[in-house]
Amino acid sequence: MAIMTKAEIVQTLYARVGGFSKRESADIVDSIFEMLKETLGRGEKIKISGFGNFVLRDKRQRPGRNPQTGDPIKISERRVLTFKASQILKQALNARNGGTVEPERRHDDASGATPAPPAAKT
Repeated sequence: MAIMTKAEIVQTLYARVGGFSKRESADIVDSIFEMLKETLGRGEKIKISGFGNFVLRDKRQRPGRNPQTGDPIKISERRVLTFKASQILKQALNARNGGTVEPERRHDDASGATPAPPAAKT
């Protein structure tokens, strides 16, 4: 699996857009990332049309277990960043793989199983 680095993003911007030096391209990429961090730091959502949504969520403290010893522990409260891809992005990614877009699955329970649809009333 290949990983795209920030330097590669700068190089791609420099090559595709043109009119900017490599230094200016790096400054643009840095500015965009800084703007994203500041926006998320204020607790605001970021919605990029055709790409997806970035949302910062606060998770409460909760009980857990040490996986090595099995001893109960408290998992501290923290902020987590979530990303939900737009339908346009999902379709573009699946079109490249020759597949179709699967309906979104819920992972609310520990088993990860999708809840069964309600039974029909008679």
